[in-house]
Amino acid sequence: MPAPAPATVAAVEKPPSPPNLLPGMPAPLSPTDVYAANRELSPTVADHLPRVYVPNSRSHSVSVIDPATFAVIDTFPAGGVEPQHVVPSYDMQTLYVTNDLPIGGGSLLPIDPRTGKPGAPFPVRDPYNMYYTPDGRFALVVAEADKSLDFYDPVSWEKMYSMAVPDCAGVDHMDFTADGRFALASCEFMGRMLVFDVAERTVVKLIDLPGGRSGMPQDVKLAPDGHTFYIADMMADGIYTVDASTFEYTGFVPTGKGTHGLYVTRDSKQMLITNRDEGSISVWDFAANRIVHTWRIPGGGSPDMGNLSADGRVFWVSGRHHGEVYAIDIVNWNLLARIPIGGGPHGLTVWPQPGRYSTGHTGVMR
Repeated sequence: MPAPAPATVAAVEKPPSPPNLLPGMPAPLSPTDVYAANRELSPTVADHLPRVYVPNSRSHSVSVIDPATFAVIDTFPAGGVEPQHVVPSYDMQTLYVTNDLPIGGGSLLPIDPRTGKPGAPFPVRDPYNMYYTPDGRFALVVAEADKSLDFYDPVSWEKMYSMAVPDCAGVDHMDFTADGRFALASCEFMGRMLVFDVAERTVVKLIDLPGGRSGMPQDVKLAPDGHTFYIADMMADGIYTVDASTFEYTGFVPTGKGTHGLYVTRDSKQMLITNRDEGSISVWDFAANRIVHTWRIPGGGSPDMGNLSADGRVFWVSGRHHGEVYAIDIVNWNLLARIPIGGGPHGLTVWPQPGRYSTGHTGVMR
């Protein structure tokens, strides 16, 4: 821990100028922490049941876990083929299961977080993943097979715009700049990243990563200070860094085999990194600018996608190749539970999550 600062009178600093935000986007609570709102639950989720929702890609089902007992309390059909992620809506009032098959089809299955029960699925083309623009104007469907990013009205589910990304094969994960104006998306099958203008819906830049076509970039996460994007690469076995202002590649840090998911802790001081092929979790410390801890799941595992509990103490993550879910105490670093689940569990969501609004994926909140 750093030594306490001397008891002196701090100089008065001029407040930072208001950022050039995407119109309609809520202003960040802090100029130095895009996740500052992720400490407390919103009153709008006060009546939502505490649950963990797990899409089982190979079983075409969704399992529901009670986090208090670590028991599977419900399993229901996903409403489509190969469910990939459970995505909280921008207003946090609905959870959507993304089913991206059959090719040429696809659907979303809504879940009411007040009851934990599904509604009727409806057709949406090729939703491998889904995000929301930071102004809440569009649901952004990541149509991986179609090489497209599709902008939908999040109420009527009418497709409003399509942005073709032919030079981004395997588009799958993304995150937004602190001002919400740009997004950085991974191109899993080309070893590159794509930058696009959120309001203009145009491609701004392609970034070829050092691993080239042998790489497989996965999850993307913006640092709390908004200066750096981190990119997990499953074949490079580590994280790449990209400057969030210039979109220039800036470095690489090895973490472990099969680097896959990225999760910022509740205090915004660290980031959890899942290494799927070696069954470990690495901990990146933002202040130290390095990996400070790597923990292996006892007995092995394949940690893929997940999220933190509302209080930030438990990391819930799917075991993609083991048909199970892990509940990990990240304060004392021990395995609380290994829960048998359906086949191919993928992008699980822990709900409710603290924050004011969701930008999608498995509950990226701001």
